[in-house]
Amino acid sequence: MPKDYYKTLGLDKSATADQIKSAYRKLAAKHHPDVNTEANAEAKFKEINEAYQVLSDPQKKQSYDQFGHSNSSSLVD
Repeated sequence: MPKDYYKTLGLDKSATADQIKSAYRKLAAKHHPDVNTEANAEAKFKEINEAYQVLSDPQKKQSYDQFGHSNSSSLVD
């Protein structure tokens, strides 16, 4: 199933850069493996980082918004 980076960060497509950053920081702190001892914390943290990596970069975000998930693997470094 394709990843929805907006859903991962709990945002809608009209989110501003500040909203994206705020949501990322809140979720990263909550799911950081050093803080959260749940079994899936590291995987969730990586998913949050991947979403932020794409949505925080204006060019990657534009490409993601235009082409969706089919192009998302080429957007992540």
